[in-house]
Amino acid sequence: MEELAHTWWVYLIRGVCAILFGLVAIVWPGITLFVLVAVFGAYAIVNGIFELFSSGRGGSRGWTIFSGVGSILIGLLVLFWPGITALILLLLIATWAVVVGILEVVAAIMLRRAVEGEWMFIISGVLAVLFGILLFLWPATGALAIAWLIGAMALVYGISLLALAFRVRGIGSYGPSGRPHPA
Repeated sequence: MEELAHTWWVYLIRGVCAILFGLVAIVWPGITLFVLVAVFGAYAIVNGIFELFSSGRGGSRGWTIFSGVGSILIGLLVLFWPGITALILLLLIATWAVVVGILEVVAAIMLRRAVEGEWMFIISGVLAVLFGILLFLWPATGALAIAWLIGAMALVYGISLLALAFRVRGIGSYGPSGRPHPA
């Protein structure tokens, strides 16, 4: 349990990266498809690397490794296929959001014995799944709306990861009950 608290900063970095990605997508919605592809690809790779780094720390190692490798593969696919169309990019992002969201909900359910406040992880997973489903349902939306949706999802996801990071950090000093460890 305390091992999980030692890697709280991994969730913090993932959250900050998601927020930065979301801000770029919202502030510059008219950016070219190539830049959006590159930013998403880089984000997915960084997210996957940090997810692999945290694998097995308080949850299911297999699910975390699968999710991390999947995120890295999607990121590499996006980066090495820069001529990707908007529809294919949309479907890749939607698929990534649904898969990562499902895996996060599963990991949160497995974490519920190790950490209080796992609901934050569940919320981030559910939001990712809902975002992916929305993208599958309305693929013909305009690039501006897609950029804003992606940005909003990334901001909410990043904020929920920040909340999780600080909650997990508290386990090391306070334990899951929220009470300080005895000296």
